Amino acid sequence: MKLLHLADLHLGKRVNGFDMLEDQRYLLDRVLDLVDEQGVDAVALAGDIYDAPLPPAAAVLALDGFLNALAGRGVAVLAVSGNHDSADRLDYAANLLARQGVHIAGRFTGAVRVAELTDEYGRVECCLLPFVRAATVRHCLPDAPVADYDTAVAAALATLPPRRAGVRRILVAHQTVLGLGALPTPAGSETVAADLAGAGLNIGAVEAVDAARFAQNGGFEYVALGHIHRPQTAGAPHIRYAGAPLCYSLDECGAQKSAVLLTLGRDSADIQCLPLTPRRAMRHLTGPLASLTDPARVTDAGDYIWATLTDDTPQPDAMAVLRAAYPNAMRLDYAARGDGPDWSDAAAAAVRQKSFEELFADFFARMHGRDLTEAEARAIAAMKEDCSP
Repeated sequence: MKLLHLADLHLGKRVNGFDMLEDQRYLLDRVLDLVDEQGVDAVALAGDIYDAPLPPAAAVLALDGFLNALAGRGVAVLAVSGNHDSADRLDYAANLLARQGVHIAGRFTGAVRVAELTDEYGRVECCLLPFVRAATVRHCLPDAPVADYDTAVAAALATLPPRRAGVRRILVAHQTVLGLGALPTPAGSETVAADLAGAGLNIGAVEAVDAARFAQNGGFEYVALGHIHRPQTAGAPHIRYAGAPLCYSLDECGAQKSAVLLTLGRDSADIQCLPLTPRRAMRHLTGPLASLTDPARVTDAGDYIWATLTDDTPQPDAMAVLRAAYPNAMRLDYAARGDGPDWSDAAAAAVRQKSFEELFADFFARMHGRDLTEAEARAIAAMKEDCSP
């Protein structure tokens, strides 16, 4: 059986005011190409399918088209909700969709949902664990020893029956996993707080679950994870984050995005990362504005651009100039300079001893890179006189 592992689509997401849905639809079409090229039997969507609990209608239609295309190919879908999704909305018509091979677990209701697939080697149990919080598991399993996020996930997984002989098992989940005591490496579109908090580590506001939990009840041939946007393993080669398929932050610029192809044999699990090429790349450019926008140096003008200017002084209408060269320029800032203001007590005292004219002259020189002319100094003095009580 061949399974394609995706996660963190975040359909409907906006980045710096730019609607990413056109790029996301393009990417879903490329995924369908991979499904056809590789002969994929099932696609796992490991949470954060949408970017918000109330996604825009266009995002819902994009997912609808994608699921219909997969169902029309006879490809099973294994999907769970993430912390960005509305679990109740994803569960809508879930039983009806399951008859078409689209298996969705939105809410945790007391037991991990299992979708059973078959191939030439027999049965494959696909276990679907949506994003859960400790309070949710305590409510559904009041007798379980749930003390924190880690034990909550352990209690949820304990609802699975013991593995049957000869039956292979995979897990699709949207959790923060601590692998061999190490935090996963985040992308810039997540927040990581690397401080210990009780029994676990925090990533954002969510505690981490120990990867060792995935060995209980006989374990899994593969664990398809979502939640962290940078592709990586979590403590073992078969426990893996697919990562977000598009770049959503500055530190992801230039990153190679991918989907994970799992080829499950009778007694083997081969894992391969297949590259995903976006409609528009996201690039970080650094340099003087004139150099970055020089027509002779502009390439791939349709890409999303994050620019860091190294000009000595702020440039007038810099974003407008940048967007004339790169229409999809997203963000602009200036490189930090080593000769910035000195905010020590001594410097503050020196500033207080300066006259208005001296302070304005210093400010003008810093902003424009030159001193006031005599005529400009006289004009400032006259303006001060006019404004004096």
